[in-house]
Amino acid sequence: MNKIIAVIGMCGSGKSEAVKFFEQHGYKKVYFGGVVMEEMKRLGLEVNEANERMTRENLRKEFGMGAMAVKSLDKIEAFYKEANVVIESLYSWDEFKIVKEKFGESFNLLTVYTTKALRYERLAKRLFRPLTEDEARTRDYSEIEKLDKGGPIAFTDYLVINDGKLDGLNQKLNKYLQ
Repeated sequence: MNKIIAVIGMCGSGKSEAVKFFEQHGYKKVYFGGVVMEEMKRLGLEVNEANERMTRENLRKEFGMGAMAVKSLDKIEAFYKEANVVIESLYSWDEFKIVKEKFGESFNLLTVYTTKALRYERLAKRLFRPLTEDEARTRDYSEIEKLDKGGPIAFTDYLVINDGKLDGLNQKLNKYLQ
């Protein structure tokens, strides 16, 4: 029986690297953020932070806090029939509940955890969309307070502490697969 894993955690924890790892091991990726990009394309909107936020908020007004899950269920189900699935960018408690209700025990949460100081250091150094410490802190507050991101993290099925180099993260993820 195939599995569905949502890789979750705070910004800068290493979620994207974990998702890449699962893709390299044959998992099909469903990117919840892609729902926003597809809607922006449909509406003919330029891709920028303001349009992304507006589109995301409008989708949540129309479909609730679980909007990205609601709009991704068909894709998850299609992939699940043929392979294991990894979900990137599951944030809210409602998104978790929607996917869990549909897929039951086949669906698990894997949290990548890193201390705040190390996350902020990584975020400042990253090449794509680097963040200052103030920007990172503001984003943390927003994700916790407005997206209900803490619920899925608190309810995780498997915790990976990512406090070292990429090969260490990959070793921990290999352990999970076994």
